[in-house]
Amino acid sequence: MDHRFAKCRGMFTFFISVSQQISLTVVELGENVTLHCPVAEKDDRSYWYKQSLGHMAQTVAAVIFEKITITEQFKDPRFTVTKKEAQSLLTIRNVSKEDEATYFCQTGTTFSLTSGSGTFLAQKSVHVKQSPETASVQLGDPMTLQCSLLSKNKETRVQCPGEHSVHWFRAGSGGSHPGIIYTHRNRSDEEEERSCVYSLSKTIQDSSDSGTYYCAVVTCGEILFGEGTKTLHIITNCHPDATEQRISHLTGSKL
Repeated sequence: MDHRFAKCRGMFTFFISVSQQISLTVVELGENVTLHCPVAEKDDRSYWYKQSLGHMAQTVAAVIFEKITITEQFKDPRFTVTKKEAQSLLTIRNVSKEDEATYFCQTGTTFSLTSGSGTFLAQKSVHVKQSPETASVQLGDPMTLQCSLLSKNKETRVQCPGEHSVHWFRAGSGGSHPGIIYTHRNRSDEEEERSCVYSLSKTIQDSSDSGTYYCAVVTCGEILFGEGTKTLHIITNCHPDATEQRISHLTGSKL
């Protein structure tokens, strides 16, 4: 946003142009975040603003020369503004749901202010829980893996992703790269829509099926990965005199 004054017949005209560039910054609830605003050498002042959805912009702080003033509404130890190496920095500590908003700065002089690109600060209020952590399966038997999208805030209802949003990967033994093995191509039914649970049923055919299975959920413009399920397949020696079972781990080592 550019502000320029032009003197015409004893009057000042105020010119405004609005920048539409808004980036996205995603943080965990309770984390700290620092937003950056570049300040040109000729600029002697900068301002920080917060604009919540559906509300007018609020001034967070003003930096004029070396004086930093936090507005009354934001006089909270969680909010600090500093100047460092041609930048104005806004730090928010212990981020809460109420901090979710668009933050932008203005820099310039008394008669001309330029708005930098804003950033929308969003809280990562959901996470992926994958179960089980390990699975011991006999060759030829199926195993079922579950991937759940959970909210960290009990008051927040999880919006379940739709089509093409849940993927399953397997990282095999020997350091091989993960390979995609399945993609959910349909939306969850009504029951799943409330719980956001996605399942994968896989039959362990041979040792090549061992490894670590991961789910990945694409939601709100980001990819959330599960912790992974390590598979152990039990190979039974069918020789009449044999009593030993060999357990092959995902690394391929044998006990």
